[in-house]
Amino acid sequence: MMRSGPRKARYTGAFSVAPTIFDERGELDLDGQKRCIDFIIEAGADGLCILANYSEQFSLSDREREILAITIFEHVAGRVPVIATTSHFSSQICAERSKRAALMGAAMVMVMPPYHGATIRASEAGVAEFYRRVADGLDIPIMLQDAPMSGTPLSAAFLAQLAHDVPAVCYFKIEVAQSAGKLRELIRLGGDAIEGPWDGEEAITLFADLEAGATGGILGAGYPDGLQPIIRDYLAGNREQAMRGYERWLPLINYENRQCGLLASKALMKAGGIIRCDMARHPIPALHPATEAGLIEIARNLDAMVLRWAR
Repeated sequence: MMRSGPRKARYTGAFSVAPTIFDERGELDLDGQKRCIDFIIEAGADGLCILANYSEQFSLSDREREILAITIFEHVAGRVPVIATTSHFSSQICAERSKRAALMGAAMVMVMPPYHGATIRASEAGVAEFYRRVADGLDIPIMLQDAPMSGTPLSAAFLAQLAHDVPAVCYFKIEVAQSAGKLRELIRLGGDAIEGPWDGEEAITLFADLEAGATGGILGAGYPDGLQPIIRDYLAGNREQAMRGYERWLPLINYENRQCGLLASKALMKAGGIIRCDMARHPIPALHPATEAGLIEIARNLDAMVLRWAR
């Protein structure tokens, strides 16, 4: 039987995905990584998400993941909660990663359903068992990342049932098409098993998702000073102010989502002098100079903190 009302959320608000900072040789730049983290926190993010797809986790070795996690957790030092992405096709490896993240101090882990490439998927029963195994012995919440990248269709009814069957799976980052409709259905079916219905995909659907009941978002790291107040105002009941904030920042949100992707945050941070290099690892190409210039122009017109924080 479905429960009737939402449980009290431990975490709400705007969590920024921390990009992974490399140097010109493609090696980890840990000093730049720390400056990136300091900016995100001081710009107002309610928390961080690390080792995510937008962090280029798919281009990192296991050793580099460990180095980054240790460096970031030590540098954050409890200033904000940190969500660690621990996705892996293997339930065993994902469970090991998740327990390791919890020991380091993660507030939550974010996990995609298991997939590999374009064709290797798990059935619904396999996905449910995957999350049961990851949750076994884990004492922090799991955020299920429902994203097109996995190519695994998960209905709202399936997600709601999973939340009831595996109580640790109580946060949901919904970033598929018609996300607001799916969030509404998930909340209706899941009741108080759904602790955190969240937005994703660089805030391109943020306001619609807040209207549908979202209480947080995994967002970009380039302008937390613009995004965090939108969620804060909406959750405080200041809908009109939140709408005005969203309308103001929407050109930059759209440009990040549709033109720049995961390179946007690093391009802005380099332009602002926070980091020295905005490169991704090969084979991800650099932004076209005209595209980068367009991004920076919009951010400058908004007086985004990223362009003046390090000055």
